[in-house]
Amino acid sequence: MFHILFVCTHNRCRSILCEAITRARGNGVLKVSSAGSQPAGAIYPETLNQLGAHGYSVEGLQSGGWEQVEENPPNLVVTVCDSAAGEACPLWLGDAKKMHWPLPDPSKLSDPQQASTAFKAVIATIEAQVPVWLAMADES
Repeated sequence: MFHILFVCTHNRCRSILCEAITRARGNGVLKVSSAGSQPAGAIYPETLNQLGAHGYSVEGLQSGGWEQVEENPPNLVVTVCDSAAGEACPLWLGDAKKMHWPLPDPSKLSDPQQASTAFKAVIATIEAQVPVWLAMADES
């Protein structure tokens, strides 16, 4: 099974959105996880609210570090924030293909209407990308 690891520094919003949406739309073809280089330890509450409002399961989601996937290394590591893109990945990720896919961070917006609009845009962007991940899995 093709394993994608989404990485964001704090693993509290964008990487969690990617994990939940890609898992749900991955048709059982993709193994999906998310992690942070400096995990916050808690998911941003509105991330969970937005996922639920868009029909995605939040069961099993957690803010954790990339060492949690060490025993099942990914085929692809996708950094979704600029700070994570510049960090050194652990050696055990050495064989994984790496790509940077910057997504705006809706958790940084204080205005609820702007944040809601930003969450919707990011969710739509992730949904549109899932077929690309599925094609990558087919090619591997």
